[in-house]
Amino acid sequence: MYVEFDRDTCVGMYQCVAEWDAFEKDMTDGKADLRGSEERDEDLFVLDVPDGEELDAKFAARTCPVDAIEVYDDDGEQVV
Repeated sequence: MYVEFDRDTCVGMYQCVAEWDAFEKDMTDGKADLRGSEERDEDLFVLDVPDGEELDAKFAARTCPVDAIEVYDDDGEQVV
């Protein structure tokens, strides 16, 4: 399972931070950061979800008010 985070879409509500430790507040520009992620395209970050954190990743995606977070299974099918 992996997460894609579109940082450009992020509006800094930080609900993802409350749901999953992988997200943290970046107060310099008012957006969240996805720790340990790789930048795939400009402002699109990807992170493999560690074992045991799948539910947290899904909750983070579901609570994002602007749908900046998407979760995919290992086959590349979007689950959230």
